[in-house]
Amino acid sequence: MSVYTLPELPYDYAALEPVISPAIIELHHDKHHAAYVKGANDTLEQLAEARDKDQWGAVTGLEKSLAFNLSGHILHSIYWHNMTGDGGGEPLAEDGVGELADAIRESFGSFSGFKAQLTKAAATTQGSGWGVLAYEPLSGRLIVEQIYDHQGNVGQGSTPILVFDAWEHAFYLQYKNQKVDFIEAMWRVVNWQDVARRLAAAKARENVLLAP
Repeated sequence: MSVYTLPELPYDYAALEPVISPAIIELHHDKHHAAYVKGANDTLEQLAEARDKDQWGAVTGLEKSLAFNLSGHILHSIYWHNMTGDGGGEPLAEDGVGELADAIRESFGSFSGFKAQLTKAAATTQGSGWGVLAYEPLSGRLIVEQIYDHQGNVGQGSTPILVFDAWEHAFYLQYKNQKVDFIEAMWRVVNWQDVARRLAAAKARENVLLAP
């Protein structure tokens, strides 16, 4: 039985035009994201077989595969909801996202400083990766992370709340090799309402890493 399933998109393929073309959304969701879901499920089955047979020769590769595919599934599941055709701009209190706006100012000094850091983190990933805004529960602050592949170079316990996909499959059909142009365009479709909800949910679990 499959543990993970491909979530449906919260909009149609054309909803994010002109920032992201329908062809990219369809390929990205239906092929690439689906492959991570299948990879995670397949790896769980192989780990179950290893346990049943007490054969652990491949455990290192299987654990790496699980981290890669499961993290890809999780990040993409956030990614689709982080975007909306009515998004963009700056999070503001009058739009009902004042807690998020305050957290960004407290953690980065200003929205412009935060935007510059996340843009650079996403645009300068070497090869495949992500730029991520995450809630870090030990400090209670927001941090920007530059993730390699789907799982490398992240702080344990941090919760991603806004993710910019910097893999080539996210933009190449439309932006060619101009990753920076794609990341800059992404700011026009950020769903701040979704990001604010994710921050509130992460803060509700903020003591999960602390000693009792």
